[in-house]
Amino acid sequence: MAFLTTYHTDKGIKKATNQDGLLIKTAQTVKGEVGLFVVCDGMGGLAQGELASAAVIRGMSDWFERELPEIIYSEELDQEIQSALKECIIELNEKILAYGNASDAKLGTTVTAMLTIDRSYFIVQIGDSRAYSIADRIIQLTKDQSLVAREVERGNITLEQAKIHPKRNVLLQCIGANQDIDVEISTGELQQEAAYLLCTDGFYHEISEREIYQALTPSNLIDKQTMKNNVIELVELVKQRNEIDNISVVLMKVTS
Repeated sequence: MAFLTTYHTDKGIKKATNQDGLLIKTAQTVKGEVGLFVVCDGMGGLAQGELASAAVIRGMSDWFERELPEIIYSEELDQEIQSALKECIIELNEKILAYGNASDAKLGTTVTAMLTIDRSYFIVQIGDSRAYSIADRIIQLTKDQSLVAREVERGNITLEQAKIHPKRNVLLQCIGANQDIDVEISTGELQQEAAYLLCTDGFYHEISEREIYQALTPSNLIDKQTMKNNVIELVELVKQRNEIDNISVVLMKVTS
């Protein structure tokens, strides 16, 4: 598969720094063009949150360059990829947790990462950043690991109540907070001419899926500049609606 990519990140209207982290890496391999797309939402104070998200971005970039080239030749590729991604996240969690303990600091980060190989994708999920597919409709591919998402699933609150809940930012897990984490990995098949969106929670709280779909309908994403412009317009709309968090988006469109 080949693809077009773009991204945009903004510190938002209130925060002094941007603690989000982004990654787009591609490479030509025996399996064709492969890609790694990542968003992270760092937490833990001005410097610490940025450090946590940057550590995950750097770690996953290193994994893509050093380990993936060997794994890609495996006869059991799907199994090997999932195992290697899980191990990568667990190691990053241990490193950030150890740093926090040694520095007497509380820090952490979400991570939503999509690895594309041939016609398949692998999504790693920790926290409440999200991945969507956009084709004839928009579909949320990840499940928020948050308190309000769990309460909605249990039927204790509605989706509308979740949007304004005072604890909507409380996570069930993130990288760097606890020794034991449950690395959620999902897989699927890439759709021809579909778009895939990764974003931090600062993007989706103040915007509807319908608005996202209208702006990022794949048939309208004719080139990288159009993709970039449309993403920026959405981010500016979110800011106009007084979202106070950092806002970050990675967008990829499958072209062949």
